[in-house]
Amino acid sequence: MTIEQFDRVVDVNLRGLLHCAQAVADTMVAQGQGVILNASSVVGVYGNFGQTNYAASKFGVIGFTKTWSRELGPKGIRVNDVAPGFIATPILATIPKIVLTEMESRVPLKRLGQPVEIANVYAFLASDEASYVNGAVIEVSGGMTV
Repeated sequence: MTIEQFDRVVDVNLRGLLHCAQAVADTMVAQGQGVILNASSVVGVYGNFGQTNYAASKFGVIGFTKTWSRELGPKGIRVNDVAPGFIATPILATIPKIVLTEMESRVPLKRLGQPVEIANVYAFLASDEASYVNGAVIEVSGGMTV
């Protein structure tokens, strides 16, 4: 991989995350509450062949989440992260069926996740029902990493 390819992924996944948090953190601190929800990946938890830049950036997202939850928690701001596994989104439309079958076979639930299953976790984390959840990285992967 080229330095440019590495930098592009890191810029989007880490610098983008920083810019978004900076845009809202002062307002949340001023109001004494807020929720920041980040998007990592199971690849950020266990790595993946050929995805050094992506895995490193998503592991970095986990580091941001853990650190911000400690820094911002005392100010009433919860920071959590969702780490999806293989999810059936349009990006997979170009993947050959044999590759999709292999992906499904790596998941104990033997299927790809649905976007709504990820959305439901975000909705929970954003809600008052998750008011004591801070610094969590929730894998939504059908058990891929167990």
